Amino acid sequence: MVPAYEIIFRLLLGALIGGIIGFEREIHGRAAGFRTQLIVCVAAVLIMIVSENYYFYLHNLDSSLRIDPARISAGALIGIGFLGAGVIIKSGFAIRGLTTAASIWIVSAIGLSIGGGLYLEGIVTTAITIIALLALRIIEKKIKILRFKNIIISVPVTEDAEETVRSIIANTGFNIHSVDYEKNRAEDKITYYFITSTRNRGVVRQLFKKLSSLDFIKTIKISE
Repeated sequence: MVPAYEIIFRLLLGALIGGIIGFEREIHGRAAGFRTQLIVCVAAVLIMIVSENYYFYLHNLDSSLRIDPARISAGALIGIGFLGAGVIIKSGFAIRGLTTAASIWIVSAIGLSIGGGLYLEGIVTTAITIIALLALRIIEKKIKILRFKNIIISVPVTEDAEETVRSIIANTGFNIHSVDYEKNRAEDKITYYFITSTRNRGVVRQLFKKLSSLDFIKTIKISE
């Protein structure tokens, strides 16, 4: 059986580690922040402690029993996977919350390692996680990632604006992948739905300014 002082130490260490990772998520305004990550980590620690103690308890009752203590912790990881899925949101081309979901999952794994007495492994994994969440964020911003944008433009029916708009979009640094059309007779307008991509973050504002300068354009919307 695991001594009481050892159990308390593991729970407190799990709370500290979960809190550290949760704090990083909290300051960046993510759904699963300080409290959520702390609770997940402490829960994982407790689950592993229960698994370990359950094994020793039954083994002491009858040494011939063969028990797999990993079953409880494996079930916990599956359950925490559903919790992580709850923070993933898809909006247009953008999928948000994947990093937060991954952080919930790894916090639970760290909690299980702490609960199993693998302190060094848990602490090293925590350090790697913090580096991934903080340091790699800076590197990621410097990489020119291909970003998809929806560009929605409405013009009067009398205007033949497609070629003009296409030219402006292309010259600003966007690749046009497809375009859909919608005609609204009641409002006497045509709406163009462009699916585009670019590797330059700064050109979105430039494009908006260029399109805004065209008098015949009624509405403009640029989104991911």
